[in-house]
Amino acid sequence: MVQERTLPTFDSASSKISKQEGLLLYTDMVLGRTFEDKCAEMYYRGKMFGFVHLYNGQEAVSSGIIKAMRPGEDYVSSTYRDHVHALSAGVPAREVMAELFGKETGCSKGRGGSMHMFSAEHRVLGGYAFIAEGIPVAAGAAFQSKYRREVMGDTSADQVTACFFGDGATNNGQFFETMNMAALWKLPLLFVVENNKWAIGMAHERATSDPLIYKKASVFNMPGVEVDGMDVLAVYEVAKEAVRRARAGEGPTLIEALTYRFRGHSLADPDELRSKEEKEFWFARDPIKKLRSQLIERKLATEEKLKAIDKKIQTEVEESVVFAESSPEPNPSELYRYIFAEND
Repeated sequence: MVQERTLPTFDSASSKISKQEGLLLYTDMVLGRTFEDKCAEMYYRGKMFGFVHLYNGQEAVSSGIIKAMRPGEDYVSSTYRDHVHALSAGVPAREVMAELFGKETGCSKGRGGSMHMFSAEHRVLGGYAFIAEGIPVAAGAAFQSKYRREVMGDTSADQVTACFFGDGATNNGQFFETMNMAALWKLPLLFVVENNKWAIGMAHERATSDPLIYKKASVFNMPGVEVDGMDVLAVYEVAKEAVRRARAGEGPTLIEALTYRFRGHSLADPDELRSKEEKEFWFARDPIKKLRSQLIERKLATEEKLKAIDKKIQTEVEESVVFAESSPEPNPSELYRYIFAEND
């Protein structure tokens, strides 16, 4: 079967998105796709090593959620599919690419690689290789914001935290335990499930007693929302409301974004388990093509404007490779540096 669930519909005409917002979302999504395509090229050319998990197809989730927040102020917790989350949060493409090359100029000083993107400056709490590992970390970040504001009297501490994880993580204990604490304490936290239907090679419908993840929020007395993760305008609208609730002290929201990865689980995955029929069903719903059409139809952009953005992003990504290749390797004498916090 191609699709067991009907994708939620969203009336784009009802969205009050501005030209500036539309172009911001489009630019961010194109950056994510172009960057990941370049990563695949560099991986197969032997420029980066280990496991590399790409985000192609899921860009509407990252852009729609993070661009509804305050990049550089709010917090983002990711997974091992984390390059695009870092880019959406404002980490420069050159720093992300350098990290993938294992260079000192990378956002994690070459120590994190593909699965452990981190940037204190951009409030990126890290990518996490273990399933559901980032969920309690995100709760900690949300808790400190609430504590600083309500206990220490810091009125500027209204930061929101978004925690991204896949459908496979929702069968783990960290998911349920953290949901319970977040609901009890009304933490300013967005639980964002990127349901791409597959946990490595396990189909989502075969792995859980109830495949409707967003309904699990009701057990913890919090809102649960299902959204078409291939429609960035729909994701953006849902995210804005969840962020508003969190920042106003109304507590967390569980967002289940129905999406799909266009490549295998990682670049080492031959991707033979998913059917051609299923892939074609989702390829036809490419989120970038969808937004492109929406912007043109609503006269928020012209074809020429969007092509200019595509070209600019391509140049930016190409320059990130040059930067990464020319950057120095970490000094072996600093092998144990960055393990513990350093005094300024």
